[in-house]
Amino acid sequence: MADTFWTEQEFTRQDYTQQKLPRGDYENCRFVDCLFSNGYLDNQNFVDCVFEDCDLTNANMAHTTLNEVTFKDCKLVGVQFETCNPLLLSLHFIGCNLSVASFHGMDLPRTVFQDCRLHQTDFSETLLKEGEFVDCDFKDAIFDQTDLAQADLTSSINFNIDPSINHLKKTRFSKEGLIGLLKKYDIVVT
Repeated sequence: MADTFWTEQEFTRQDYTQQKLPRGDYENCRFVDCLFSNGYLDNQNFVDCVFEDCDLTNANMAHTTLNEVTFKDCKLVGVQFETCNPLLLSLHFIGCNLSVASFHGMDLPRTVFQDCRLHQTDFSETLLKEGEFVDCDFKDAIFDQTDLAQADLTSSINFNIDPSINHLKKTRFSKEGLIGLLKKYDIVVT
């Protein structure tokens, strides 16, 4: 079966947990209130697409192209983004739950995470240079050999980032957030 091309289509309240999204190229498409949990989004091509209010929990995205893709108010728990096609990768997250997701070893410069829950999310060996993390919650997120140079975390909370094993040149933090850089020392700041 040949791949199909969809452009400027809206897919609303579709359940792709039992039947897989047809393989193809999706350009300028919107997916609204769709279910992809534990489903297969592998080997797809999404360009300038928006996923809004979708559940993509544990969705398989292996070899999928995500070029200028926005996820808004989506549940992306457990998604292994590092399996996506790295070519032309460009993501934007607004109001998403990315708990237990993984971005291990990815190049994500200038990526925006806004109002996101990033509990236990793996950012180890990830390039997040010049990233924007607006009002994000990083409870138990993993930062190990992560490049956060010039990133902005001034409004984010609950991060635990060890400056000795992460690149933080010109990274912006709020005064209140500085405690997240000192947690490994088990000191008390009053």
